[in-house]
Amino acid sequence: MKNIDILDSTLRDGSQGEGISYSVQDKIHIVQALDELGVKYIEAGNPGSNPKDMEFFALARELKLKNSSLVAFGSTRRKDSSCAEDANLQSLLAAETKDVVIFGKSWDFQATEILHASLEQNLEMIRDTCEYLTKHNRNVIFDAEHFFTGFQQNRDYALKSLRAALDGGATVLNLCETKGGCMPGDVRKAVAEVVHEYSSGAIIGIHTHNDSGLAVANSIIAVEEGATHVQGVLLGFGERTGNANLSTIIADLQLKMDCRCIPQENIKMLTPICKRIAEITNIPLEAGMPYVGQNAFAHKAGMHIDAVLKNPSAYEHVSPETVGNERVFLMSEVAGRSMIIEKI
Repeated sequence: MKNIDILDSTLRDGSQGEGISYSVQDKIHIVQALDELGVKYIEAGNPGSNPKDMEFFALARELKLKNSSLVAFGSTRRKDSSCAEDANLQSLLAAETKDVVIFGKSWDFQATEILHASLEQNLEMIRDTCEYLTKHNRNVIFDAEHFFTGFQQNRDYALKSLRAALDGGATVLNLCETKGGCMPGDVRKAVAEVVHEYSSGAIIGIHTHNDSGLAVANSIIAVEEGATHVQGVLLGFGERTGNANLSTIIADLQLKMDCRCIPQENIKMLTPICKRIAEITNIPLEAGMPYVGQNAFAHKAGMHIDAVLKNPSAYEHVSPETVGNERVFLMSEVAGRSMIIEKI
């Protein structure tokens, strides 16, 4: 069985979704729910850019988590400051998490046109930041922002950004499909090359967005090619069209691909935990969400209902109870006699 480290970013990337704003107490409740589910990492916020996140991390030191490790998120040092002078990095240290996520530019265009840094300056920023945090006893997860776009446009430079992070002491090289526009074949090719080049020295991860409707598929493909660290949001919400839906990814990997993402006995908690987080977030749980939505195991057509009553595997790919959900028969004009008899 292949072990997959799950990093949930509901409280960081997920909070960038429209209409979502967590109180500090909301964040604590979501951390407790995710810890109960058993994900390895909980990316809980960016203390350098949000005072509420710093308040959360101060309170979170008192939490007794059984399964999960809290992670603080931030960027590489600024081009015109040292790590010791960088307020963002000092906020990361003040958060006092064992694990930190640092994002840096892997696309040459972003380095020169957005940061207005030279290509070498950007690599130094990545290397210096990872090294500084490592020397302060932090485990560094490097988020290679825009990696796949960078790989397509300047492959050598994108790979150099990973080498800079690795040389600085990063233990995870996380490949970010930041714009959400890459096709599965592009993801497969890039991940395969990175795994071949760097997996002996670091864990390879994947972080996808859903702008092309492919966030889950691209995450699964990355795992097929050797990635063992997967990032996303449990319910898939987030900036623009959202992040990779971890409730789907966890179930797909654990039930169908012989991977261990959370403790096996916890897979039946997937639906209840998703419902709890939706309630805290104050959004409806999408009825058609795979595995955990109220319609995930709903049957309406008469022939389907009759077949499921005889043998559920006729129209269900997994048992709803496996993920803590339940089967539903819908009354309608197409339901047929079996449905009426079942309801009676």
